[in-house]
Amino acid sequence: MRLLLFLLLAGALAVAPVSTNRAATAVATAPNLADQPAGEGSPPAIETATPSHHSITLNGRTLKYTATAGTLIIRDDKQQPQASVFYVAYTLDGAKAAQRPLTFLYNGGPGSSSLWLHMGSFGPVRIETASPDATAPAPYKLVPNQDSLLDKTDLVFIDAVGTGYSRPLGKATGKDFWGVDQDISAFTRAIERYVTVNRRWNSPKFLYGESYGTTRSAALVDALQDKGMAFNGVILMSSILNYGVRLPGYDEVYVGYLPSYAAAAWYHDKLASKPTDLKSYLNQVRAWAQGPYAAALAQGQNLPADRLDAVARQFAAYTGLPVQYVKDANLRVDLGRFRKELLRDRRLTLGRFDSRFTGTDADAAGETPDYDASDAGISGAFVAAFHIYLATELGYHSDLDYRPTFGQIIKDWDWKHRAAGISRPLPVPYVAGDLAHAMRTNPHLEVLSVNGYFDLATPFFITEYDLAHMNLDPSLRGNLQFLYYPSGHMIYLNTQALRQLKGDLANFYDHAAPAR
Repeated sequence: MRLLLFLLLAGALAVAPVSTNRAATAVATAPNLADQPAGEGSPPAIETATPSHHSITLNGRTLKYTATAGTLIIRDDKQQPQASVFYVAYTLDGAKAAQRPLTFLYNGGPGSSSLWLHMGSFGPVRIETASPDATAPAPYKLVPNQDSLLDKTDLVFIDAVGTGYSRPLGKATGKDFWGVDQDISAFTRAIERYVTVNRRWNSPKFLYGESYGTTRSAALVDALQDKGMAFNGVILMSSILNYGVRLPGYDEVYVGYLPSYAAAAWYHDKLASKPTDLKSYLNQVRAWAQGPYAAALAQGQNLPADRLDAVARQFAAYTGLPVQYVKDANLRVDLGRFRKELLRDRRLTLGRFDSRFTGTDADAAGETPDYDASDAGISGAFVAAFHIYLATELGYHSDLDYRPTFGQIIKDWDWKHRAAGISRPLPVPYVAGDLAHAMRTNPHLEVLSVNGYFDLATPFFITEYDLAHMNLDPSLRGNLQFLYYPSGHMIYLNTQALRQLKGDLANFYDHAAPAR
């Protein structure tokens, strides 16, 4: 999810008593790999597992579980070790594999580790933040997560190669993993390896990706199913499924952003007459955006002056921006400009990942914000929490630097993608077609799209458009669901939204993997 490197912040951390009987002995599961060359700055080419034993009480029920921090070795076509992939798994003690769902979770970027989902969403512990205010520096507080999904599914958080503790091995380099299709290949092999080592082939299986993690999931589920691993469900949180919509010369991105602009204006009381019901209000904005607004943009520079005036006035009414500003932008207000302009009179900027957050710039007259307040406001807490939790609660240690994000990855990223049903590689990823192929070939696959109203990084209206254009047969359309929450890109930062999301996901798991 992150495009920037974060500083690793040291500090004290107040940790609630969430575990018992920690056993921190590393277990080598593939000792025959120990003599393989590791490469400069690489971990040894050996699979390890550090189990620890814990318990948590959810809804009055005490669950005993094992947390395992470890590494998986993925190999190239010549069966040579190619990467060491770091993961943390939470598995319910005593559960039968065939009756226990298994969910693989990861963030995006490209170039982000999974610590954001790990420390904020559905693991057995989470970090407390002051969201949507900036969280103060250490000491931070980890608490038992009453909204954990552990009562519904085992959880495996995976770090992409180059992030976290995951690293290339031997002769492999970043270019072998840092690309759309290269990344899909690596995750396919890592998941296959985890399922094989842990004997989980007969478990119901799910993917949970956030941000670019949804780009990964849409293609990954198709790749895994092509190799014989059928899935029960895919959860897409804060999705981006078609990078082509952002290419110059196309107006669809402006149509797609408008309802999210309106939601931000609603939240910050910038509307002349604020509706009480956000959901109904956004339905109205959607209809105008895909109707009169889209029609006006389609005329380009040939739009008559009187029509330009009328559309600009309505755009301003929905977004809280000045009419003249909208006209000066030719009805096309870029995201950075909107984030700077909406609260300019208060000398505030909006967060990109979450427009509920606000920040200040050195120059209130500038064109775009200096930084993303919704990123800066939580990063220190998440990074510090993960470091302390990993060492003190999970008993895992490594000589490598843990990379919350790694900026070199997105700089070197290969954006080409060989999409399902398209003969030539695309210059940028379009993966809704891959997901549609996965749903056609596995008509039992359930897909859930979860969206934050205040997410300006991956607007929900664009997600709706992409998923509505998969050309699904009517018999499959019921397998696709949409849900919305009063939060941003990281829906779980709003604890009330997290509680609602947990309940919705519990229903989704019950439907997609019913007890037998």
